[in-house]
Amino acid sequence: MNRPKISVVVPAYNEELNMAPLYERLIPTLNKISEAYEIVVVDDGSRDKTVEEVLKLRERDERVKLVSFSRNFGHEMANTAGFRAATGEAVVIIDADLQDPPELIVDMYEKFKEGYDVVYAKRRTRKRESFLKKMTSKLFYRVLKFMSDTEIPLDTGDFRLLSRRAVQELNAMNEKNRFFRGLTHWIGFKVTYVYFDRDERNAGETKYSYIKLMRLAVDAILSFSYKPLKLFSLVGFLSAGFGFLMMIYWVIIKLMFGNPTNGWTSIVTIMLFFFGIIMMQISVVGEYIARIYEEVRERPLYIVGRTEGIDPERGGRDE
Repeated sequence: MNRPKISVVVPAYNEELNMAPLYERLIPTLNKISEAYEIVVVDDGSRDKTVEEVLKLRERDERVKLVSFSRNFGHEMANTAGFRAATGEAVVIIDADLQDPPELIVDMYEKFKEGYDVVYAKRRTRKRESFLKKMTSKLFYRVLKFMSDTEIPLDTGDFRLLSRRAVQELNAMNEKNRFFRGLTHWIGFKVTYVYFDRDERNAGETKYSYIKLMRLAVDAILSFSYKPLKLFSLVGFLSAGFGFLMMIYWVIIKLMFGNPTNGWTSIVTIMLFFFGIIMMQISVVGEYIARIYEEVRERPLYIVGRTEGIDPERGGRDE
């Protein structure tokens, strides 16, 4: 199989205004590397004219290819479909909003030629983002680093380059609760990074609300660590120890001074506190059980409604 030297995967959801500007910046960048390239756009069930814009680009350049989902399956599934459809020796993933500069791909490819399998982009600055957004992002990565059993670099996004063998390892994974940034480091291999300054969004609005970002944080932590269970086990032991000491204390007070308790406020407060801890423990266990349920159902990760330039019989899987 003759592979292009480089594939660019672009997950897109309601990005009609960004497709043409992204293409115009990608082409001169990719031509600096090789004319043997492909651009695989994965439409994640967009409700606007994203697909139409991609098809217009494909009329101009057949190296633009399309995978369109039957509905919205989420960003992680779009990443997965893109890697399974890409055939390049090196595969880059980049969002369509142009916050990540396509020109950086040249530097990534140079690192790839030096023998690195994963080259990720590390943010140096973030332009025109609110103080709250910057602080929550920093907090997310530092909490994730503390909670995760896999080393996940700080201040990085999905923007990165992977070698063919790294892509093959990712394509062999069929787990449904995926956190791409973690998986690319979990597989091992040689890893390095390049710095960049994150631009503001070219057009449109971000698809990640604070609620979605919170959900992403929970998924990332639960996908790569059992530490939440361990932490609550520790809290349980400490709570039991505290309760035992309190029991001894009240027994001694009763033997020495009779019944000193005139009200029930302290008892109710303690009960509510510990019942709250128990409910949190049950919720964390429930999250892990829900993920087990998702896996054992063995439903497909996503359903492709349409492809252009990609063999549908291959199903986007590696050959």
